[in-house]
Amino acid sequence: MQQETYDFIVTGAGSAGCAVAGRLAESGRHRVLLLEAGPPDRNPWIHIPLGYGKTYVDPRVNWKFETEPQPQMANRRLYLPRGKTLGGSSSINGMIYIRGHHGDYDEWRQRGCAGWDWDSVLPYFRKAENQARGGDEFHGTGGPLQVSDQAEKGELSRAVLDACVQAGIPANPDFNGAQQEGCGYYQTTTSNRRRWSAAKAYLSNPPPNLVIRTGAHATRVLIEQGRAIGVEYQTRAGRQVSRAGREVIVSGGTYGSPQLLMLSGLGPAQHLQDMGIPVLRDMPAVGSNLHDHFNTAASWKCSKPITLNDLHYSAFRRISAGLRYVLFRSGPMAGNGITAGLFTRSDPRLERPDIQVNLFEWSTQERSRDAVIPHPFPGFTLTPVHLRPEGRGTVRLKSADAFAWPAVLFDYLRTEYDIRAALFGLRLVRRIAEQPALRPYVVEEIFPGSALAGDEELLDYVRRTGVSNQHPTSSCAMGTGPNTVVDPRLRVHGVGALRVADASVMPVAVGGNTNAPTIMIGEKAAAMILEDAQAAAPSMAA
Repeated sequence: MQQETYDFIVTGAGSAGCAVAGRLAESGRHRVLLLEAGPPDRNPWIHIPLGYGKTYVDPRVNWKFETEPQPQMANRRLYLPRGKTLGGSSSINGMIYIRGHHGDYDEWRQRGCAGWDWDSVLPYFRKAENQARGGDEFHGTGGPLQVSDQAEKGELSRAVLDACVQAGIPANPDFNGAQQEGCGYYQTTTSNRRRWSAAKAYLSNPPPNLVIRTGAHATRVLIEQGRAIGVEYQTRAGRQVSRAGREVIVSGGTYGSPQLLMLSGLGPAQHLQDMGIPVLRDMPAVGSNLHDHFNTAASWKCSKPITLNDLHYSAFRRISAGLRYVLFRSGPMAGNGITAGLFTRSDPRLERPDIQVNLFEWSTQERSRDAVIPHPFPGFTLTPVHLRPEGRGTVRLKSADAFAWPAVLFDYLRTEYDIRAALFGLRLVRRIAEQPALRPYVVEEIFPGSALAGDEELLDYVRRTGVSNQHPTSSCAMGTGPNTVVDPRLRVHGVGALRVADASVMPVAVGGNTNAPTIMIGEKAAAMILEDAQAAAPSMAA
């Protein structure tokens, strides 16, 4: 059994874990071990922007979780794709770069998270970023994370944005600038028409003091006398143990981090006892407060063969697209097919947008954990996303087996507001599709279908087809009260030398895609850890 000692051990090489490990190691003063359960990020589909359609169902790089049956969703099990490779979900996601609304972070501060208001987190967004448009008061250059404009903006996205303006939604050239509300093109975490994951950003040229171990599944944080002293993990060679002279940082994501804490004896006492796990500390908030955006969809048959459906069903188009990408880094494979979107409010009295709509330049007859099958004709989809649902779910253990899926239960569509927002979103995208700019591209509405018009009919459609938007947060929420897991410096309450740094610490989900905020959390976590290390005793691993 291996028993090495490092200054810091980071469990999970996802969006935050890569940033934490990379920043902790870059000075050369600390020995850092980064554990990743999945393989290296060598799968070629990871790096081709349109390749996430392949990784979406690939068990080699995707955990392919499912929820428990969802009571308000016709008792369906919802598919939860999560990255299982270096870069985590930043290696299989849609690459959209959105930070959320400035007010989201001010709300974090109001919830007791001092140092996490907008003015405090903006420097870490800028530090992480290498913005292709150049730097300004909102954007940074020279950072490890490449952020660029879409490779190609086709006529369909232009028509959708023109239709949005005609529907009363103003144009916005930068969702991450002075304001979020409006419609416009998305930027992506790409460079030279290649995905730029957190692994590419922070692990491409690791220093010798950073040890990256793939195929290493963390099974337990070792805690002695109220202090984390190391990590137990499983590899092909068997059970391994590595010790941490300074700290253990858990970065397993919103599902993985509470799972590892509970396996280590930190969590709701009765639940741990039911699983046969000795209770080291009763922490009811571990795995509670699960927050995620809720996604519905409406699709239309398109009058022109300009969608990705046409690529799927034409061998000639696929070969042509492959050649264009290989030779010129252009064509449909150079983009993500999610070129444009909007942010708006379901009620004008709201202070911040609570609805995001994405344009998907395809439509599907099946989208599950096993396959994504487009319609055999041109089609496109507009997906209204509810950014601020009131429901809160849970992450629990199914057993004491560290390799078992966690038990995930959301709480969608329970409140009147959540239902109203979902129905508003569907009616909004229908209104957009009816505008003069988009009308020439619309043959007919495929889903929900024009026959569904009343509230009850549409709500039934939402319950039967709605899904997680794959932006889970808050299962190890940050704050100072009894319903939190970590303090504002991300230290686990009541346990020394143990922190959590990933999307699970968000006290509430931001209003937008969560990858960029998760990387920011990793940046800020590393800065705080290094500050504390400088003031502490000399390294035990030196």
